Amino acid sequence: MSLRQYEYALAVAEEGSVTAAAERLHVAQPSVSQQIRGLERELGVKLFARTPTGLVPTTVGRAFLREAEIAVSASRRARATARAGAEDLVGELVVAVQMGFGTRQLPRALGELRRRFPRLEITVFEEPSATELDRLCRRGALDFALMAACDRTPSDAHHLGDEELVVVLGEGHPRLGSERVELRDLESEPWVRFDRDSTLDAVLLEVLRDDGLAPATAARVSQAATAVRWAAQGLGVTLLPASAVPPEHEHLARPVSPALSRPVIAVVRQDGGPAETALLDLLRHENWPGSVRERLTLSRVS
Repeated sequence: MSLRQYEYALAVAEEGSVTAAAERLHVAQPSVSQQIRGLERELGVKLFARTPTGLVPTTVGRAFLREAEIAVSASRRARATARAGAEDLVGELVVAVQMGFGTRQLPRALGELRRRFPRLEITVFEEPSATELDRLCRRGALDFALMAACDRTPSDAHHLGDEELVVVLGEGHPRLGSERVELRDLESEPWVRFDRDSTLDAVLLEVLRDDGLAPATAARVSQAATAVRWAAQGLGVTLLPASAVPPEHEHLARPVSPALSRPVIAVVRQDGGPAETALLDLLRHENWPGSVRERLTLSRVS
C-alpha cells in the first residue's frame, strides 16, 4: 500500500466517482481505477459500493478512509516541516472551528498567516458538534481546532478569550429598546435553533432550563449566518456568539441578562509544526473579551 493509493481512495470518496476524482487529481481515469482495485485486492475487502448516485464507501471502507486521512495528513505535515524555513513554509494546514466561535478573529489571523507564508495551503471547515471536534482532535485528524470549552477540553488547551452570547431579534421587536434582554422576557417567543447535536443548541437548552423555560422551535438551521438572517426577518429569536453576528445585523443583537459567555480555546496537535505555532500566536493577539460589547454599543449609538 502507498500514500498515493490512500490519496486516490480519499478523492473517490469525496467526489463520488472515479472520473471526478481523476479530474481533481489531474491524472488519467484508468490510473485511479487501477490503484483502487489494487488497494482493494491487497486489503482483501471492498472499499466502495456502486449506487445510483455514485460510488459510496462501504462500512469497512469508511473505517479504512478515516485512518487513511490521518496517514495522508501526517505525511503532508512531515513534508511541510522538513521543507519549512524562516521565509518559506509550504504544505497544508487543516483547521476546524466550532460553529459561531471566532467568526471575526479567525479570518483575520488566517489572512495574516497567508501573507507571511503564501505557499501554505489552508483548509478550514466548520463543525457544529463539540463531541465530533473532540474526536477528530484526539485521533490526530486536525492540525488546529478553535472551539468552546467543554467537559472533554484537553488540559493543555490554550485559552484565547471569551465569546459573549447575544440574542438576535427581528426588526421592530419591542425588546430592541433594551440594553440587555432577560431570557425570561422571551418566554413566548419561537426560537431559530441549531442542529440537535450542536454546541449552540446545547447552550440554549442549558440557559433556558436554568430559568425554567423550554424553547418553542420555529426552525432549525446549520449555519450561524442563516440563523441571524431568519431571526432578523421575524421568524424567531436566536442565541449565538456575538462575533457571529454580521455587521449589517448588529443593531438587532442584544446581550442577555445575566451575561452569558463561553471560553474560546485553541487545540493544537501535539506534534504541531511552525504553521500551527504561528496561527496560535496570531490568535493570541486578536481582541477577544469585551470587543463585541463595545462594538454593539457603538453600532446603536451611531
